[in-house]
Amino acid sequence: MSITIGIVLGFTIWFLTRYLLAGLYTVDQNERALKTSFGRVERIGNLTTLEDPIAESLNSDEKSRYVYPQVRVIMPGGPYFRWPWEQVYKVSIATGTVNMAWDPEDPTANVNGTLLEAVTKDQLNVGLTGQIRYRVSERNLYAFLFGVKKPMAHVMGYFVSVLRERIANFEAPPAARDDESPDSAAVIGISINDIRKNLRDLNEHMDHECLSSAARYGMVLDATLITGIDPPQEVESALAAINTAYNQVSSDISLAQAGADQKIVQSRRAVEIETLKAQAEVEPLTRLAAQLKDLKASGAEALRAYVRNVKLSLYEKAQQVFVEAKK
Repeated sequence: MSITIGIVLGFTIWFLTRYLLAGLYTVDQNERALKTSFGRVERIGNLTTLEDPIAESLNSDEKSRYVYPQVRVIMPGGPYFRWPWEQVYKVSIATGTVNMAWDPEDPTANVNGTLLEAVTKDQLNVGLTGQIRYRVSERNLYAFLFGVKKPMAHVMGYFVSVLRERIANFEAPPAARDDESPDSAAVIGISINDIRKNLRDLNEHMDHECLSSAARYGMVLDATLITGIDPPQEVESALAAINTAYNQVSSDISLAQAGADQKIVQSRRAVEIETLKAQAEVEPLTRLAAQLKDLKASGAEALRAYVRNVKLSLYEKAQQVFVEAKK
């Protein structure tokens, strides 16, 4: 009898430990979790990601392919309880940084994940360096955990394909071209120079194109930072010589324009000065004419008196006076 009681007590202790105490779990602050029951995630009605704002960046064809159910996400806290037939999947949503040349399936690829190669529109094989900030989207954990087998590989492959397509077709924005002189057309035609001058536009384009990664793979690309674009060694010196010549021409043009602008300003100033001098000479004559007009209006005698007084003042200043004799 005691043996039977011992077996029952032992089984009870094992059951409580195995299925009750072991069923307790917690979720950290930087984690989110999903719970499955017999392999099925608890869904929120019949809602899908197409009803979520993250699907706005998808086109009509992608919306038909990337449709995932909206599921109930377990937020940080606990302890929570799960039954033996339930399983909990925890995912960190902390922001991470990775070299954009990193290949999750082959770490030795792209020069051990340090340099990504791409071809420009003028057939230059350039090397790109930079980083990507990413995080798991808690609004589409289903896609990250169950929709894609290797989400990091999919996201990196998608990013690299978009980046290479952009590099192959990149052209400087029209606004940038308008600021250049006609003599610099040859330099602008070199796509690597266009890309180097417009790295900010390239990064912004990549951020915009990768907005759909959250709806596609459940991962958000927070920011793209392309920091370096290096041409092949055999053309580096040629590009440096072209850029040096272009910079020299631009400097000469700027100096010539500055000299011309300075001369124009000086000419305008000289015209203003001469105009003021002429006005200064004309003003006394204008006032004298107005005064004589007023004297004439007062009568002929007033005008004669004025003329006599003027002559007398002139006689005082003159050393010799010649008077016409009447015959």
